[in-house]
Amino acid sequence: MIHAIRGTYDVLPNEAGIWHALERRLRETFHVYGFGEIRTPIFEATELFVRGVGEETDIVSKEMYTFADRDESKSLTLRPEGTAAVMRAYIEHQLQNEARMLKFYYIAPMFRRERPQKGRHRQHMQAGAEVLSSTDNPAIEAEVMEMLSGVFGSLGIPDLEVNINSVGDRECRPAYVQLLKDEIRARADLFCQDCRRRGEKNPMRVFDCKVPSCQPVIRELPTITERLCDGCRQHFEKFKSYLIARGIHFRVDPRLVRGLDYYMRTTFEITSGRLGSQNTVAGGGRYDGLSEDLDGPPAKGFGFGMGLERLILSIPDTATLVPDYRPEYFIAPLGDPAFDYATLLARRLRKAGKCVYLDFDSRSLKSQMRLADKLGAKSVIIIGEEEMKSGTLLLRDMGTKQQRIVKEEEI
Repeated sequence: MIHAIRGTYDVLPNEAGIWHALERRLRETFHVYGFGEIRTPIFEATELFVRGVGEETDIVSKEMYTFADRDESKSLTLRPEGTAAVMRAYIEHQLQNEARMLKFYYIAPMFRRERPQKGRHRQHMQAGAEVLSSTDNPAIEAEVMEMLSGVFGSLGIPDLEVNINSVGDRECRPAYVQLLKDEIRARADLFCQDCRRRGEKNPMRVFDCKVPSCQPVIRELPTITERLCDGCRQHFEKFKSYLIARGIHFRVDPRLVRGLDYYMRTTFEITSGRLGSQNTVAGGGRYDGLSEDLDGPPAKGFGFGMGLERLILSIPDTATLVPDYRPEYFIAPLGDPAFDYATLLARRLRKAGKCVYLDFDSRSLKSQMRLADKLGAKSVIIIGEEEMKSGTLLLRDMGTKQQRIVKEEEI
């Protein structure tokens, strides 16, 4: 027997309702805030992610699904995250000429070769939003956070915590990175092998380490929050004031750096107490300069991504969100003439917008009623010999169990 690949999963029909409901809720919210949907290819040139995300990030160095094109002339990678792909499309189509500010969202599969865990899959669905503009006004960031808070509130997700930080910019970060590198070297024997390697090539990635023995040492390291330049400090203070004005509670985490090299200034994560160790439901930040890094025009950027699998696990009562896909009418024909009539009746009802289930197996009435009950049908239309003669239908309400004779026009 052939099974699904490890780290992937099937969404079966009885599970799809919550996905439809969640995606619809997200799309409605994105559109209210002026975002338009963008759909990028499922694979891109590997260079896009190496240059955009960062060669020393875990995504690029460990987790990407990369393969040679069939003629081996180009290296391709299944999309591991959404921001770089959106930026590539922004540059390629010269979208900066359309408006001074553009808002994009996507709901799409991403691919990372991670160790599968609850809510963490190698193919996972991610929703994200990106704001590209000519200004780095922190009000943009606060508006996106407001949008996220509204989404999570409407879904009834409890125990949320908003963690924020500033990771500086190209003015203040280099001096901090050198200081951090020196401090890591001085403690090299206390760190794991990955931290020692990161300490030389990309020291801020040390804060992403999850090895327990490294945590006490990491807590001793200097943080960039204490060493921001005036511009970054003022930007961060203004961002915090906008959050306070919107009633968004937050915690400043000076060791929050996120795992992607393109972030600068504001970064954030939103976590849920319902998820255990893998508790991040959304994360993102500002990425001014990414467009230029990819040979594009100057642009300021801010965005986020969130895994929908974890988001669904965070929702306390998914049943209240799921659309009602139960059949309004289950048609139970008895005999060939009744079946022929039932096929046309089903067609007429569907054209009128009704959800109809028709059984094709020539079962007994008792068997058809059992199937209607299993499907959760609201009503059953019984068509037998008497009904065919009189031109009527026998309508049974599956909730009250009452039956009545009706004309086709009545339904």
